[in-house]
Amino acid sequence: MDLVIFNKAAAFCAYQERSHQEVRERLRKWNIWGADADEMIAELIAGNYLSEERFAKAYSGGKSRMKHWGRLKIKQELQRRGVSRYSIEQGMKEIGEEEYRDGLKKLLEKKAAQLAKSPGNSLQLRTRLVRFALGKGYEMDLVKEVVDEAMRE
Repeated sequence: MDLVIFNKAAAFCAYQERSHQEVRERLRKWNIWGADADEMIAELIAGNYLSEERFAKAYSGGKSRMKHWGRLKIKQELQRRGVSRYSIEQGMKEIGEEEYRDGLKKLLEKKAAQLAKSPGNSLQLRTRLVRFALGKGYEMDLVKEVVDEAMRE
């Protein structure tokens, strides 16, 4: 195993949490393939530089708090990045129910204020808010509930 490449990979993982797929792609850029790449990833895991579960937790919590993504979008993105089902489930536990609901509520209030400037009736406003929230990856039942609350207020 090339120690220089290993140190570069360790620094790459230490900078921020990475998925196994991201590390494998970076190793490919450095011309490390197949068994050599597998061995290096195993060493990174053994050295605690790389953890799929830790990545899923950091990713889920961050996207929920900072980008206000819903669980569906976060799960889909984690699956696209090749994260295991177990790690995704652990990552989803990082999203608190109350915080999640409040985040959706604030997001919809902000969007409603933007949409209030454009012409349209309350049914159109409701439809646009629902579409917006679904596009952010929130669950339909929760979206309907929160939008209905907001429309009553």
